[in-house]
Amino acid sequence: MGKDLAEAYPAARSVFGEIDAAIGSELSKLAFEGPAEELTITSNAQPALFAHGAAAWAVAKEALSPHVRAAAGHSLGEFTAYYAADSLGLTGAAKLVRRRGELMLAAGQTRPGTMAAIVGRTTTPVTELCERASREAGLVVPANFNSDDQVVVSGEIAGVERVMELAKAAGAKRAIRLAVSGAFHSPLMEPAAVGLTDACATSAFTDPVFPVYSNVTAAPCTEANAAKDLLVRQLMSPVRWATLVRNIAERFPDATYVEMGPGQVLRGLVSRLVPGAPAFSCGTAAEVETIMKMVA
Repeated sequence: MGKDLAEAYPAARSVFGEIDAAIGSELSKLAFEGPAEELTITSNAQPALFAHGAAAWAVAKEALSPHVRAAAGHSLGEFTAYYAADSLGLTGAAKLVRRRGELMLAAGQTRPGTMAAIVGRTTTPVTELCERASREAGLVVPANFNSDDQVVVSGEIAGVERVMELAKAAGAKRAIRLAVSGAFHSPLMEPAAVGLTDACATSAFTDPVFPVYSNVTAAPCTEANAAKDLLVRQLMSPVRWATLVRNIAERFPDATYVEMGPGQVLRGLVSRLVPGAPAFSCGTAAEVETIMKMVA
C-alpha cells in the first residue's frame, strides 16, 4: 500500500514518516512490505488506510483543493475526509484512527460477531430480513447500504448466518461472509463507542473548510462538534453510502469524483449510483499523474 506513491513523491513520504512518528511504529514498512496478515489486523489496517489516503491528498492537494466543494469517506475514510477538509491535523488524525482500530478490535473480541455482503436485489428488504434473523437466531443489522444491489449486514455470528440463508431464499445472487474481526457498524460496537467518545473529546477538531457528508445522516456536516458526534455514532450505525452519494450528486450535479487512497471500490460504486459521472482513483503514482493532467 502506497509504496510507489512514497517513492515518487516526497510529500507522500513525509506523510508516512510523520504518521510513523505519531503512532510510534513502522506503519509505513508494514504498509509497503506486509506481511498481509499483520497489515489487515484492524488496529493496523485503519491507520494504514488513513495514511495512504492522506499521502495521496498531500500530493494532489495543491492541484485539487481549489476545485473541491465537498468530501465523504466510507467508514474509516470519513476520518480521512475530515483531515482533507482541515478539520483534523495529520498526527492528531493518525492517533485517533489508531485508537479507533484498537477499540474496534477489542470490542470484536469482547462481543464476537461478523459481517456479510448481500449481493443482488431481494424480494424482501434486507432490513426486514435482519429483523427476522434477529428474532430467530441472533442480533443482526444492516451495516452498509453500498448500492441498490449491495447491502452489508453485521451482528452476532448466528444472526448473520441466518440472514444469509434468508437473503438467498429471497433471491439474492450471493451472500458472502466477510473476513472481519468484529461486527462493525452494529450495536456490538458499543464498547468501542465509549472509548472513541473520549478519544474524540481530547482530539483537536476545527470546522471543516468544505462540507463532509456523514455516513450516519447522508447529509453535509460543517461543524466540529457535530463531526465528533457523528464519527462516534458511525461505529454503531449503518453507512448510508448510496443515499450520501446521491445527495452529493443532487447538490452538485456536474461533480467529478476522486477516490483518494488504495483501490477503486468507491469509484465503482459512484459509477453505479450516478451513471455517467466522471470518477477517478488517486492512490498510485500513475493515477496521481492522470489527475494532475486533468486539472492542469
